[in-house]
Amino acid sequence: MTGRGSACRRAMLGAAVLLFGAATAQAAGTLRIGMQDDPDLLDPALGGSFSGRIVFAAMCDKLIDLTDNLTFAPQLATGWTWSADNRALTLTLRDGVTFQDGEKLDAQAVAANLDRYRGAPDSNRRAELRPVSAVEVVDPRTVRIVLSQPYAPLVAVLADRAGMMASPKAVAALGKDFAAAPVCSGPFRLTERVAQDRMVLDRYAGYWNSAAIHFDRVVFRPIANTTLRLVNLQSGQLDIIEEMAAPDAAKVKADPKLRLVSTPGLGYMALTFNLHNGPRADNPVARDPRVRAALEASLDRAVINQVVMEGLATVNTQTELPTSPYNNKAIPVPARDVEHAKALLKQAGVTEPAFEVMAANTPRDQQVAEVIQSMAADAGFKIRVAVGEVNSNIAAMNRGDYQSHINVWSGRADPDANLFVYLGGDSFQNWGKYESKPFNDLLAQARGITDPGQRAEVYHRVAEVLNADKPFLVLFNLAWIYGHSAALKGFHPVPDGLIRVQGLTTE
Repeated sequence: MTGRGSACRRAMLGAAVLLFGAATAQAAGTLRIGMQDDPDLLDPALGGSFSGRIVFAAMCDKLIDLTDNLTFAPQLATGWTWSADNRALTLTLRDGVTFQDGEKLDAQAVAANLDRYRGAPDSNRRAELRPVSAVEVVDPRTVRIVLSQPYAPLVAVLADRAGMMASPKAVAALGKDFAAAPVCSGPFRLTERVAQDRMVLDRYAGYWNSAAIHFDRVVFRPIANTTLRLVNLQSGQLDIIEEMAAPDAAKVKADPKLRLVSTPGLGYMALTFNLHNGPRADNPVARDPRVRAALEASLDRAVINQVVMEGLATVNTQTELPTSPYNNKAIPVPARDVEHAKALLKQAGVTEPAFEVMAANTPRDQQVAEVIQSMAADAGFKIRVAVGEVNSNIAAMNRGDYQSHINVWSGRADPDANLFVYLGGDSFQNWGKYESKPFNDLLAQARGITDPGQRAEVYHRVAEVLNADKPFLVLFNLAWIYGHSAALKGFHPVPDGLIRVQGLTTE
C-alpha cells in the first residue's frame, strides 16, 4: 500500500509540473517567482498581506527602502532630514521619475499619495500616519511632512506601503477599481491577474533605474503546497521560491542546479487570541490571562522550532529578536512546565479548557497548530485545529469568527509596527480587540522618543505589560528560506523577506 501510494503521489506531482509548464510557457527574459500565498488587494492603500508586499516590491517603488543590514536607503527620496524639534520630516525627491502611465512623480504627487493614505475612509494606512497633521509641497522636489507630535517610526513607515507612490491620475480615474489595474512608479506594471494562479507584470520602459532591471517580465505564481512549489523549482518551471519549507532546505542544498539562501527575519509567528471580538471570544482562554499563561507553560518553543523549522528559527517570547536592544532580556523564554500549567488552570477554576486554533493551509502553520494541540493536551487543553486559506482566515478574523489563530507577521525594522499591527487599539489588524491603556500609552510614548536608548527602556516596559496580559504568544522569529536556480544571480535576502528584482540576472 505504501509503495503504491508513494508512486501515485509522484505521478500526481509529475502531472502537476507538466501542466504547470504547459500552461506557462515562458518567453526569454521572464523571471518566475513561486509564492506561498495569493495576495489580497494590489493597492498600497488597501493591501494587508505579506504576499502583496512581495508583488509591490516589483511594482511600486517606495520613498525609502530597507537594506540587508537594516539601514534605510534612498529610493524615490534621495535624502531626508528631521527638524530640530522632531515635528517635521523633509524629503528630497529623485529627479526624472515617472509613473507607469508617463505622469511625473513630483512633490505634488507625493503629497496626494500621503493625503490619500492618511485620509481616505477605506485606507489601511491611516493609523500608521495618524501623527501627520499636514503634507506641504515646498518645491517640485521637496516635501515636508508635518507632525502633531514627534513620531520616530515615520521613516520606517515610509519604507513600507505608506511610502509607495501611485499615480494620482490613475487613482482618480479608476477609483475603487485601482487595485485591479494599479499604476505605480516601479520597474514592472501589472498586465494580467488570474486569482490563485498568476500575476503577470511587464517591464516599464520609463523606469528611473532601468539599468538595474534585466528581465522583460515577472510572473508571480501562488502555490500554497510547499512540495509542489519545490518540484516546480527543481524542474525549471520557477526561478526562485520564497517561504520554502524548512525540511526541504537539505534537498535544495544538495542539488547542484539550485542554491539555498536564508537569513534571520524581522518577522515572527504568534498564537493570537480573540479576546473581545464577538460571541466567539466567550471562551476560557479569552476570559482569563491565567488560562493563557497555563497554555504557554504547556509549550516547548525549542521543540516547536526543531520539529517544524528544523531549528532554523529563533525561539522567543517577544516580537524583537533577542539580539535587539528593544528585547527585554529580563523576560527569558520559559521552559515547559506541565505541572505549573495544571496548577494555573486549577487556580483559574478551569478544567479541560476547549478552544479552536485556526491556521493557514500551509504545512508549516498547520504543523505548528498540531504541535501546540499535542503539547497542550498534556495539561488538559482540548484544542481543535481548523485549517483554511489565508485570505478566508483574514475575513473570518475581521468578522470575529475565530477563537485563536496562528499569525505570521513578516516584520518591520521599527518595533512600533511589530507590536501595533496586531495589538494597537485602532489597528485594523487588531482582530482580537485587545484593549490596554498601559500598552497603548507606552507605544504613544515610544513614538515621541528619537533617542534609541530611551526608546528601548519604554519597549522593555511594553514587554512587561504583554507578559502579564498575554494577548498573544510569540513562538519564534522567522527565518526566511529561499531556493533559486543556480543560473539566477544577484539575489541578496533582506530581513523583511521581500524579493527585490533590481540587480537580478540569469546566466
